[in-house]
Amino acid sequence: MPQIDSSKVRRWDLHGREHTVRVHRTGVQRTISCDTCGWRRGAQFLPWLKAQEHLEQAHQATVDPTAA
Repeated sequence: MPQIDSSKVRRWDLHGREHTVRVHRTGVQRTISCDTCGWRRGAQFLPWLKAQEHLEQAHQATVDPTAA
């Protein structure tokens, strides 16, 4: 079975701009990085939650494209 090494969290702000935070995995360590502002952080636990928090706080991006 292939190993997935990265994923992303995408949200839109109220102006319709897309913001993406990527989660990269190397062993047990995960690094999250924002495509919009270049912010980076190591996160071993709950990296997707931390990515969502960054999008909300730094970019006011709260619209989830997958929520119907």
